[in-house]
Amino acid sequence: MFRNPSQDLAVWVLADPRAGTANQALGVADLLSIPLKIIPLRSSPFFARLAGMAPGVGLHLLSTANHGMVHPPWPHIIIAAGQMAALVARWIRAQAHKTSLPLPFLVQIMFPGWRGLADFDLVAIPNHDRLLRAPDNVLHITGAPHRLTPMRLIRAAEHWQHHFHSLPRPRIACLVGGASGRGRPLTAEMARTLARQTATLAKINCGSILLTTSRRTNKTATAALLSELTGSGIPLFTHHWGCSQENPYTGFIALADSVVVTGDSVSMCTEACAQPGPVFIFAPPGWVKIKHARLHAELFALGYARPLPPAEERRFPYWGHPPLNPAEAVAEKIRMQRHFKHLVL
Repeated sequence: MFRNPSQDLAVWVLADPRAGTANQALGVADLLSIPLKIIPLRSSPFFARLAGMAPGVGLHLLSTANHGMVHPPWPHIIIAAGQMAALVARWIRAQAHKTSLPLPFLVQIMFPGWRGLADFDLVAIPNHDRLLRAPDNVLHITGAPHRLTPMRLIRAAEHWQHHFHSLPRPRIACLVGGASGRGRPLTAEMARTLARQTATLAKINCGSILLTTSRRTNKTATAALLSELTGSGIPLFTHHWGCSQENPYTGFIALADSVVVTGDSVSMCTEACAQPGPVFIFAPPGWVKIKHARLHAELFALGYARPLPPAEERRFPYWGHPPLNPAEAVAEKIRMQRHFKHLVL
């Protein structure tokens, strides 16, 4: 049984405007199974100018719509992810210091910068960020926390199975990203190579492909993918980013026998490993950032993934692995704290 104070909620999640970043915090909160309040952050026009001055800038970082949502009484635990959420969490801690009430336990996902690192009680930082001389409040994790728990995947499979029942197995989910930050875009030639290599995996096993693009996939790459895959004659289910249809992304991962994922997204690579089947990462030499390449190497070494084999390779390697979700490690650390134990009767 959990104590739910009438004046507040046990956990606040400071949700970054970027869904992929917000999901890292939400993925941890989901696993705690205690009452929570989600605060969807929206930046003010002054965010970029004032961000480096934190924590003193306070709510000036946020749009006026957020001002009525961030006020005492403060919760027992605050979970943040990304720079904006980190700055707001530090501001809340500074306000709580002015009272005689217990300070919230601050959890930050991703590196908040050296200046604010000591303000957090727990900071989860991926191994591929290579944080040297990490203090005791840092927890090193593989990849990015996410919300694809076994139960969520089961529900997604039940919801989507009738959409794909006519597609032969093995079903290969192909999760396509594109440019990330200052990374190179996914070119048409790269897209054709990805399509040919994925098609080979499906063809030699008489399987099918579940293809989805993302907001980072440009129109040229999308057209090249579709042209190559439709021309292959392999049974295909496609979803284009921005279309009005329901997004089947979680259903793809839940129902796929294996997953092919482009290596430009830490979140997509980690989420692909949430299911126990083979994961193949497509990342041509020199395409992704160095830290993404380090993540790929870590996933390869731990047995979660392998490089996507070239089209001329006829062998379809199968292997299994435990589902990967680093949110579990973060949630377990939180459960060990007195702030969490105080909520459990």
